[in-house]
Amino acid sequence: MKRFEGRNVIVTGASRGIGAAIAERLCAEGANVAIVARTIDKHDHLAGSLNETIARCARYGTRVEAVAADLADADSRATVVPRALELFDGRVDVLVNNAAAAIYQSLLSYPLKRRRLMFEVNVHAPLDLAQAVIPGMAERGEGWILNVSSASAKHAVGPPFRTAGRAQEIGLYGSTKAALNRETNALAVETYPFGIRVNTIEPRAAVMSEGAAALVGGLVTDDQIESMEAMVEAAIALCDCPLDRTGMICSSLDLLDELDRTVMTLDGTAAYPGGQRVWRG
Repeated sequence: MKRFEGRNVIVTGASRGIGAAIAERLCAEGANVAIVARTIDKHDHLAGSLNETIARCARYGTRVEAVAADLADADSRATVVPRALELFDGRVDVLVNNAAAAIYQSLLSYPLKRRRLMFEVNVHAPLDLAQAVIPGMAERGEGWILNVSSASAKHAVGPPFRTAGRAQEIGLYGSTKAALNRETNALAVETYPFGIRVNTIEPRAAVMSEGAAALVGGLVTDDQIESMEAMVEAAIALCDCPLDRTGMICSSLDLLDELDRTVMTLDGTAAYPGGQRVWRG
């Protein structure tokens, strides 16, 4: 029996990058997955779409369904969990809040409209979706919620402060992720009596998703990059963790070291040749 066989999962931000890779690995491990993004078809300026993720996952023989919703809009995101429950016979076992709005800009000129959008997607949407799945999880006495965070939540060290590259432009994005981390911990406290595990995972190094490559491509070297497979391995470890692992803010590679966990390929059939780092062949 595969590890996630028979389990129903929601993964947001699954048209590309980390979300698409998590969805693929979960399908490979036997899960039925509802994948969520703003549109089903290709985005206007980034590679990837929900249709492409479905094509990636189809070979594993589990059920994968696309759910289009704008997580920046409260009414739109309110349709996600009811649709998943409709698709999966009234049960969601795992929620992966991966979607994020990442608008990098100096705080000295950051407009209110963009600030609101960032908090809607990165803070309010994960909590709204969690609130929607928790009643069913609590009734069954089991469930997993995973929020994908970022090391940018940590405070800048100084003075003097690093000012090169994106250092002066990630403050608001990092603020939303810091809020998400605190939200995770608080939610874990409240849901622990119901058998629900709530954690965050963040990359320890850069993961070169399509979005990340567009933002920082060329600014990082191989030793500053971790493999997509490593990030996914750490994520799925928290989608099936024991009850004593909840309320934690975890770094991908640190968690893999702690668990002494082998990084597998996205199809789950073999050890990934590069392990925690990108394999160049």
